[in-house]
Amino acid sequence: MKKLREDFYSRSSLVVAKELLGKIIVHKNIEKGVELWGRIVETEAYKGPSDKAAHSYNNRRTKRTEVMFGPGGRAYIYFIYGMYDCMNVVCAEENVPEAVLIRGLEPVNGLEEMAINRFGSSYELLTKRQRINLTNGPGKLCRAMGITRALNGIELQGEELFLLDVPNIEETDIIAAKRVGIDYAEEAKDFLWRYYIKDNPFVSKK
Repeated sequence: MKKLREDFYSRSSLVVAKELLGKIIVHKNIEKGVELWGRIVETEAYKGPSDKAAHSYNNRRTKRTEVMFGPGGRAYIYFIYGMYDCMNVVCAEENVPEAVLIRGLEPVNGLEEMAINRFGSSYELLTKRQRINLTNGPGKLCRAMGITRALNGIELQGEELFLLDVPNIEETDIIAAKRVGIDYAEEAKDFLWRYYIKDNPFVSKK
């Protein structure tokens, strides 16, 4: 499998959010010599200046959001609730601050390391519920995959954190729904800009 090209990301977040479904995130932990792989099963699109739910709404440019104003194909990783890191993929052209939040992953490779990262336990000792909860949320998947704010701004065509190309998910297998946790965003809270793979158990919220 080849890495996603930079031009994949330089499009509207609404397009990229759908086409990211099924793609593989790879995080290479060079120190530990392990590769963690997760299949993207859920995303949320954020349209930037016109989207009241986006960090970059009204072209808000701060130290935190600066990476969103750069070219597409970089990671935007932020801290939330004083507990969790969340990974976004920067989209669109430079100075058009759009991004896609990765909300759910299906574990593919490195499950033992993921289990230790999330639960401090061997994967074989996890309950069925814990295995489902391993990566079914934006904060959970970052913890399991070892993705932290130290990777904020990293180019997604490098060797440490990147995405692999696989065939697109069929449109009939994609569900569009409201985004989660943005009740403050007035009309934007009702936009159907969350996408997930139908019937996948690792989707955070059905």
